[in-house]
Amino acid sequence: MNRGPVLKNDVKPDIQELRSTSQFLIPAEKQSAQKSGYDIYPTFKIDGPIFNGFGKLASWIIAQQQNIIIDGYSGVYWDIFVNHLNNELINKGANVNWININEALKPELVIHATIEPFMGGNDPLFGKIYEDTLADFFDEELLSEITPLNGCLNIIYGCGAALSGWQAPLIYLDVPKNEIQFRSRANKICNLGDHQPADPKIQYKRFYFVDWPVLNKHKKQLLPAVDIIVDEQRIDDISWATGDTLRNALKQLSGHMFRARPWFEPGVWGGRWIKDNINGLNDDVVNYAWSFELIAPENGIILEYDDHMLEVSLDTLFLYNSQAILGKAADRFGDAFPIRFDFLDTFDGGNLSLQCHPTVAYTKANFGEDFTQDETYYILDAEPGAEVYLGFQDNIDAQEFKAVLEDSFQNNQPVEIKDYVQTFPAKKHDLFLIPNGTVHCSGKNNMVLEISATPYIFTFKMYDWLRPDLNGNPRTLNIDRAFENLNFDRKGSVVTDTLISKQRVAKQGKDWQVINLTTHPEHFYAVERFEFDTVVEENTNNQCHVLSLVEGESIKVTTNGLTQVIHYAETFIVPANAINYTMTNTGNSRAKVVKAFVKDECC
Repeated sequence: MNRGPVLKNDVKPDIQELRSTSQFLIPAEKQSAQKSGYDIYPTFKIDGPIFNGFGKLASWIIAQQQNIIIDGYSGVYWDIFVNHLNNELINKGANVNWININEALKPELVIHATIEPFMGGNDPLFGKIYEDTLADFFDEELLSEITPLNGCLNIIYGCGAALSGWQAPLIYLDVPKNEIQFRSRANKICNLGDHQPADPKIQYKRFYFVDWPVLNKHKKQLLPAVDIIVDEQRIDDISWATGDTLRNALKQLSGHMFRARPWFEPGVWGGRWIKDNINGLNDDVVNYAWSFELIAPENGIILEYDDHMLEVSLDTLFLYNSQAILGKAADRFGDAFPIRFDFLDTFDGGNLSLQCHPTVAYTKANFGEDFTQDETYYILDAEPGAEVYLGFQDNIDAQEFKAVLEDSFQNNQPVEIKDYVQTFPAKKHDLFLIPNGTVHCSGKNNMVLEISATPYIFTFKMYDWLRPDLNGNPRTLNIDRAFENLNFDRKGSVVTDTLISKQRVAKQGKDWQVINLTTHPEHFYAVERFEFDTVVEENTNNQCHVLSLVEGESIKVTTNGLTQVIHYAETFIVPANAINYTMTNTGNSRAKVVKAFVKDECC
């Protein structure tokens, strides 16, 4: 069952061939002379230390004088990692016996049969959350047969290596999920138990519904025992720290403001606002449609010590102690972070697809999620004449509308959407309410801060303006699913009365006020806006607050004696355990900060 490294010692893969994206790979070190303005690599400074390189890791391993377990997440380039580490160990005189845990996996066909009920059949996008554990993928008898050899350093490695049951130091390799997707698009990685890469869309579906849920459960079990955490995304120049350093950092994060690392993607409707206003991104892209500011299942958090950076997945923080982050909302949401912030940029771009999201009952029954994609559109910026499509015209005929959409899809015929769907002028600081089942989309020339419940892939597109995707392929529509969920009572004046937020002053002081922005009863979260010239103070009330500076140059946020800077358009999190925080305006004009949090009655 023993198998050594696959790569030869002289093989040095080009990292750019291992990832299909125009986005830059995160550097190993923080640039000390950071430009002012939005920071695409936000860090949280820790007590450290953080190390770089395979040489130091090899020295640590040899110093243990024990066998070693190297476990980790899907998407890791195991063979490259093992090759680099093996070379360093050999150079230091070690005699290594490498054991690949994949040799104890069940046959691929057996694994596929096990997960088949959760893969949504031939549906190209949707499935259902797998309910069991990583152990289901392994043969218990084969696991029991894994034994170390005498007289050498035995290292068992791969996703699930800790299931071997060895009593040995544990190294865990983490890789951000945006990098997993870039590697998937390059056809360089496989799903758990697969021998060949699947089509990237099918692979992502499998990640979302099967691989990531079981690996998160596995990671949660391992976190208290991890001896070394490795950021593997720079496969030739890893960053790593001890498990104690990681756990101490997670404790620190639980009591202070922090930012997730955003990541950016082009899209068919994408615009130029992000390119014009955010420095450090690759300009050689057609556009930027999204900034994923805070999508907890996919973002990372960057830890910094002495300019060295180490990124771990954001959900690591919630898996470690969700109660500290979510406070009273943890009883309902557990390890799942409930609120999502992202940007939708259509400046000089195009309309989003006309769409809706499923009801809670539909989501639970069909996708295995406990809550659904209830959204709002906060208008961060807009050009004159910008619009939002929201709700139906008063005279809507559901069957006629469906027939028109189906004819458009089959015959590539344009639809005059405004005959069926209302539009509303969009201006800065408006909030449009989009509970599940609501027909909607952003029009051209908006910069939308989308504040939403966390689920993020259940979008039922009905009409996409006859556009192909960025590769020239037809975009998937879900007309039937949309019509199983659309609420046709949201029409006419009902839309104006219930789906456009009413804004009022909730409390105020000498040079500050708090604006309440009403949300819909279907929304489990509330939205408020701080407006202040100098300083404003807030209490978390045992809730997690998600915030964004939506007007003003910069502010300083102080939590438990630690002061950090937030620039315009940056999203940040204040955990429940922070208890109190102070925001100080450091710009030349009034600062405005939007805040979202779970309603007390929805905890």
